[in-house]
Amino acid sequence: MLSPVDDSYCDDPGPRDACGVFGVWAPGEEVAKLTYFGLYALQHRGQESAGMAVSNGERIMVFKDMGLVSQVFNESTLNSLSGHLAVGHCRYSTTGASTWSNAQPTFRGTPDYGIALAHNGNLTNTDELQEWLETSAEAPEVPRKDKMDSTSDTALVTALLTVHGGNGLREAALEVLPRLRGAFCLVFSNEHTLFAARDPQGIHPLVLGRLANGWVVASETAALDIIGASLIREVEPGELVSVDASGLSSVRFAEADPKGCLFEYVYLARPDTLISGRRVHAVRVEIGRTLALEYPVDADMVIPTPESGTPSAIGYAEASGIPFGLGLVKNSYVGRTFIQPSQTIRQLGIRLKLNPIRDVIEGKRLVVVDDSIVRGNTQRALVKMLREAGAAEVHVRIASPPVQWPCFYGIDFATRAELIAPGLSIDEICRSLGADSLGYISIEGLTASTGVSGKKLCRACFDGHYPMPVPADRAQEMGLENNLG
Repeated sequence: MLSPVDDSYCDDPGPRDACGVFGVWAPGEEVAKLTYFGLYALQHRGQESAGMAVSNGERIMVFKDMGLVSQVFNESTLNSLSGHLAVGHCRYSTTGASTWSNAQPTFRGTPDYGIALAHNGNLTNTDELQEWLETSAEAPEVPRKDKMDSTSDTALVTALLTVHGGNGLREAALEVLPRLRGAFCLVFSNEHTLFAARDPQGIHPLVLGRLANGWVVASETAALDIIGASLIREVEPGELVSVDASGLSSVRFAEADPKGCLFEYVYLARPDTLISGRRVHAVRVEIGRTLALEYPVDADMVIPTPESGTPSAIGYAEASGIPFGLGLVKNSYVGRTFIQPSQTIRQLGIRLKLNPIRDVIEGKRLVVVDDSIVRGNTQRALVKMLREAGAAEVHVRIASPPVQWPCFYGIDFATRAELIAPGLSIDEICRSLGADSLGYISIEGLTASTGVSGKKLCRACFDGHYPMPVPADRAQEMGLENNLG
C-alpha cells in the first residue's frame, strides 16, 4: 500500500495528535462495528493507521492497515470479525516509524492466551524497559529487541506482558504497569477479559462508559456518544480496570498524581468531548473571552481559522463586542491524501485547506483567532492570503501561549530548533508573520479557562516544566536538567 502524504503543503504540519484507543466488552453485540464507529469518532487523534482485535472467547482476530478508519475497514471485513470483546486503535506515530508493522493493536501470545494491546501516549524509559525485557527473557521464544518486528514502545509493553504472563494477564499487568514511565492509556485484552489502564499522571484522557449489556473504554467521551454508551467516569490515573463475565473490577497500581495535558483543551480533543467534567467547547469559548480581555484591539470582525480556532473566536467576539464572521472556508476533505501534489499545486500552499471569502473580509480590520503557532509558516501564509483578498488589517490572536518546548508524552511537535517561539519576542514573531498585531493568551489565563488547577496540569510545552523526567539524551540536547514542574 502507498504511504500517505502529509496534507500540509505549506510546510508546517503543526502539532500532531496523540493516538486514539477504544475497547468494548459486550456479549451479543456487533463489537467490531461498535469499535469501527468508536474509532471513527477518534479519527482526529491519528490518521496513519487503524486496526482492531476481536475475540470470540476462543481466539483473537487482528485486522489493521495503513490509512483512515474508513479506508481500512469495510462491511465485509467487519462482518468477519465476530466476538464479544474488541480492542481498537487509530495511530499517529510518536515512537516508531509509520509502517504497517507498527500499526496497532499489537498482538503476542503466551502458552495459555493471546494479548492484544492498543496504546495512546509515549513512554520515556524504553531503554530501561528493554533491559528488563532482556534480563527477563529466559525462554528462547521471548522476543528480543533485534527480533521484534515493531519499533514502537507499544510492542515493548506487549512483550513485557507476554514474558510476565505466567500467572495471568491481570497479574502481569500489575507487575509491568508500575515500571512504565511517561504517558500511557492502554486498552488490552486476552480472549475473555478487557483491560484498561492509565498512567499515574493521567496525561491524556481515558473514559469508562456503559452499554445496556456491556462496557466501553475510549480516549474521549465523543466515542461513547457515537455508539450510544453512557459516560460513567474517567479511568483514574494509576488505575487498572478489567471487565469480564463477572463484571467490572478495579485495582490501583500506583498513586495518582494528576498532570493532565493542557494542550488537550487547546487542540487535541474534540470540542464535544468532556474532560474533568467540562465540555471542551465551553473551555475554548472561555479561552477566547480571556484572550479578548488580555489582548483587545479595534477591529471590524473576528474570524476563526477553522475549525480548531472557532470556539475561541466565538468567545473573543462575545467579550470584545466585535462581530463574529466566517471569513475562511475549509476544505473538509483534504485530510490525508495518497496523491503527491504537483509543484504548481504545492505553490498554492494553504489554499488547499483554506480559502478566503473576499466579499466578507474586503476592507475589514480582522481579528484572526487560531489555536497555536508552531513554526509559523501556516499563519504567515494565511496573513498574506487575507491581505491579498482585501483585508485592511490583520490582527492575529492565539488561544495558547507560545509553544517553546517539545512534548515527550505523545504529541509530536516540531523540534525546539524548528519552533518559532524560542529566541524571538512577540513583536519579532508578529513581524515575521506580517501581521498588524499579535497576542497569545497567557499561561495563567489559559489555565484559569480550563477550571483545573495548574498543579494538576502538564504545561511543559509552554513552560518547560516536565512532570516526569525526560530522556537523558534529549534533556542534554535541550539544555534541560530534568526540569520538573
